[in-house]
Amino acid sequence: MLQQLKNGGCSVQELYVQCLNRVQMIKSLNAYITVTNKISQIQLEESAQRYLKGIPRPIEGIPIAVKDNFCTKNIKTTCASRMLENFIPTYNATVVQRLLDSGAILMGKTNMDEFGMGLENLSGTTESIFGPTRNIWGSHVIQKLNTNFKESFSSPPDDFFIAGGSSGGSAVAVASGSCTVALGSDTGGSVRNPASYCGVVGFKPSYGSLSRYGLIPLVNSMDVPGILARTVGDCRSAFDIIKGWDPKDSTTLQRPLNKSKLKRTSAKLSKLCVGIPKEFHCPGLSSEVSDAWRDVMDLLENCGIRVVQVSLPHTSYSIACYSVLNPCEVASNMARYDGLRYGYRATGKNLNSTESLYAATRSQALNQIVRGRILAGNYFLLKENYDKYFVQALKLRRLIYEDYVKLWSTGVDLLLTPVTLSDAPLFSEFNQKDSRAQSADQDYCTQPANMAGIPALSLPVRMSKRNLPLSIQLMAPHFDDETLLDVAELVEKELNFPQPTFKEA
Repeated sequence: MLQQLKNGGCSVQELYVQCLNRVQMIKSLNAYITVTNKISQIQLEESAQRYLKGIPRPIEGIPIAVKDNFCTKNIKTTCASRMLENFIPTYNATVVQRLLDSGAILMGKTNMDEFGMGLENLSGTTESIFGPTRNIWGSHVIQKLNTNFKESFSSPPDDFFIAGGSSGGSAVAVASGSCTVALGSDTGGSVRNPASYCGVVGFKPSYGSLSRYGLIPLVNSMDVPGILARTVGDCRSAFDIIKGWDPKDSTTLQRPLNKSKLKRTSAKLSKLCVGIPKEFHCPGLSSEVSDAWRDVMDLLENCGIRVVQVSLPHTSYSIACYSVLNPCEVASNMARYDGLRYGYRATGKNLNSTESLYAATRSQALNQIVRGRILAGNYFLLKENYDKYFVQALKLRRLIYEDYVKLWSTGVDLLLTPVTLSDAPLFSEFNQKDSRAQSADQDYCTQPANMAGIPALSLPVRMSKRNLPLSIQLMAPHFDDETLLDVAELVEKELNFPQPTFKEA
């Protein structure tokens, strides 16, 4: 698309109108919380002028969307919560600012689970005060938007396939063609999970490669801004713009990322080694996902890459570990929402003490899942529980991290695993009681990458029997993001996933 803009095959005005029309056409899917018409018009005019003068910036005129937990100057940033329903930041998150400075046009802010927290440990973008986001696949909307999926499986009239989460709005925005690239955040799989369900590329870079300044925190030690796009190339273009050191975030890396192993002088595919962790052959893995996984293994071997079986022995403990560490950091981060400084403030009788104001504010402005996570975190952090739960979870996290360090030292360059255990479930299935108790299973394949801080990418492979996307995941050592993107691009080219072909809006 950028090439068409530069070559004059499409004007920025035409592209913007097409994307805006798609935003309106997918309104029933609830992907966007805020559509930024007035601001995008100003950005559009500047982009048009720059093309006329022959001085376009790197992604001049490219439409983007931003998850609603990234601060955006003079635009509501709600985290899909009543607590921040009317919060308007006075600054942009660093990653947002870098995209805008490079010529991007902001289409809007996308829907998410409240503060990024879904059922149990799995998000589906179903826990938003603005209502759930619906997956474009299986919806009536896809029939309006494209020509090459006329026989797409349809969900029942009173049901829908979930988009995944918590960055489900961003995934649907990209899948629908209403933007080229969208920002999400990934704490346990919140970019890769919806990318898998919606058939787009979801990239979680290495922890420390992107600035978290302006990203409203969930779990500081695991939160990473992520990128969703229809192609690996589009992910790379956005990543190249937003990566790098930021003086406003002390966790960002102050040196360049490692050079890609495929771009070194003696680079050959035969010198690459991809590991298949036996622990990811987990209970509940559908036969369709397993078959897709196996087919990509064969594809890599046919390309000359060595594929070996490996072990990450502490993988099965990752979800339990996350279930302790996540609430502890959530409890700390959510303490700022007290009704005094900013955000929602409770009103009514009997609010005659600071404690009663705190309690009423949080009861009225936070949903049951968020309140439950705060309660659990405070329980784990009690003096009598601190060593028993929190400290033990930290030790376990270290063991999970060391599993990966030891593995990379054996000469393995990347890992290939599933992303989710199945294609997208119907909301009615997802919302069942039994499913809630087992919902953490869907994070089983994605969460360890956050524990280890390594880059991971979800890549669509093919369609399931229900005509829903199936994806696989690639992981690489810390700061080997460039190698990961290069191999993902190679696999993407070989797979040729059938992306929807959109009608002219």
